[in-house]
Amino acid sequence: MFIKSIAFENYRNLETDIFFPAKGINVIYGDNAQGKTNLLECIWLFTGGRSFRGARDTELVAFGKKYSRISLCFDSEEREQGIEITISGGKRSAVLNDVPKKLMSQIIGSFCAVVFSPNHLGLIKNGPEDRRNFIDAALCQIKPSYAILLSRYKRALNERNALLKDIPRHRELEDMLDVWDEKLADIGVRISGERRKYVKMLSEPASGFYGGISSGKEILVLEYRSSLTDSGQTEAQELKNNIISALEARRQDDIICGYTTVGVHRDDLSIRINDREAKKFASQGQQRSAVLAMKLAEACVIGKERGETPVILLDDVLSELDPKRQNYLLNKLEGMQVFITCCEEIKDTENKVKIENGKIFSVEE
Repeated sequence: MFIKSIAFENYRNLETDIFFPAKGINVIYGDNAQGKTNLLECIWLFTGGRSFRGARDTELVAFGKKYSRISLCFDSEEREQGIEITISGGKRSAVLNDVPKKLMSQIIGSFCAVVFSPNHLGLIKNGPEDRRNFIDAALCQIKPSYAILLSRYKRALNERNALLKDIPRHRELEDMLDVWDEKLADIGVRISGERRKYVKMLSEPASGFYGGISSGKEILVLEYRSSLTDSGQTEAQELKNNIISALEARRQDDIICGYTTVGVHRDDLSIRINDREAKKFASQGQQRSAVLAMKLAEACVIGKERGETPVILLDDVLSELDPKRQNYLLNKLEGMQVFITCCEEIKDTENKVKIENGKIFSVEE
């Protein structure tokens, strides 16, 4: 999979233009606040996801403009494809291969990318939700039907939580929890199974990349951690029964809290370096290297499952890597289409552009 062209109109500070990237490594450099990350964010939106910076859709439109329009031409599945996204009134709409889509989720899986930015250090620093989202976002690109599964679980969870809040005033509603317990357990078993299989596929390449970045001095281990203490050997029906039993056991606590305290929405991803929990004991550099290794492993898994490598987006990834680690990374990325942002020009790289005040300039050696 590779991008042939990206066009943008009224997108943040980027000057209306069309960019034709190279198939290999594209270095995008310039001073801070010139638009480098905006370009990567623009590319990421074509996956169907929201801004990896957590920005609202209204923030994606250039100041003083009513709309933003971006379009992507890319090769995938041995044919040329196109996506156009319009952002207006705080909402996004998409056209995939000239066919309008009612929901942005309907373009998920058409264009695949993996992004690393300094914000992703939250994978280790922050709580379990960020790590669950990391797993879920990757799974949605591999299996678009997984996004539907997640949506169904979230709706059921919201319904159960709303019911929990009503029960203290209407105790006769408590029996209705059985219906939502059954639904959460049924969908939860499938989500847990998909997540566990994905982490197992991710673990080996992530460990390999981390070993390379750390020159073989450290070991990275990833493990899916269930809130139900399931080892992964439990049969689906038994796991479903365990979820229902856990929900029933916590029912009175849930009523007091007003939300569901157990289930796959409480699961986590264990990240350990040299058998120590990364969140508590890893240095800033180790955390950065671990997240980078996980992102590169994500690209490997997506490529293996889909039969084509996703586009790689690396925002400010080289600033804290010494030359040896930079060379390791660049060598590992050969054969992929990569977009790397940095403040300084990288020597000995062929495809470079400079961004200044939102304008893209080609750079010749």
